[in-house]
Amino acid sequence: MTVDKRKIFEDVFRRLSSDGLLLLADSSLPSVTTIVTKQKIKGSWWSHPDGQTIFAVSERLEDHPDVLITKLISQKITFVHRELWQTVYSIGVAHDDWQMQRLSTEAKKLLKRLEKAGFLESNRLDISVGAKPGDVVRELEARLLLHAEQVHTSSGAHAKILETWEAWAKRVGFKVRAKDSAAARLYLEQRVMSIENGNRDTLPWSKYLKK
Repeated sequence: MTVDKRKIFEDVFRRLSSDGLLLLADSSLPSVTTIVTKQKIKGSWWSHPDGQTIFAVSERLEDHPDVLITKLISQKITFVHRELWQTVYSIGVAHDDWQMQRLSTEAKKLLKRLEKAGFLESNRLDISVGAKPGDVVRELEARLLLHAEQVHTSSGAHAKILETWEAWAKRVGFKVRAKDSAAARLYLEQRVMSIENGNRDTLPWSKYLKK
């Protein structure tokens, strides 16, 4: 039977538009994998019979002008609809205590370097940011202190383009409006709780800001 990838993408995007947030893969929360396969997949989805369809749909989401990708829920790839961009942006640029306290020296150094440059390529980071630059990047991603986008380099290798949120907004033509970060966090918690099986404790600040 021929798979109608266009219709599947429309179903996925409709869910993203409704919830505002959609994971790439998760066994309990709504995700691209569960919508495509109509199953709760545990582990890697690459070997699933619908793996190519999942990949194709996720690629179209990545290229969609109304979709932002960030490690938002459970530190997993999360597609964010434009409706919530301002909320995520306001949290990212705030540099609140939960983001900055107990940040490693290497992460602080890389953040300072990024803020000066606007954007950096992860594959060109040297040992000055730590023995394992990838770990330092993930530390900043986990606290929403930067925007990272996966790309293929000319050599065929995987790398991430690291951007300040301000540089990202300028690149995509997003008009920024100031919003209180605490109010933005509360609103995002409410949106996550409205999603099927949603839990506010899956958001990045939950382990730093105990209720």
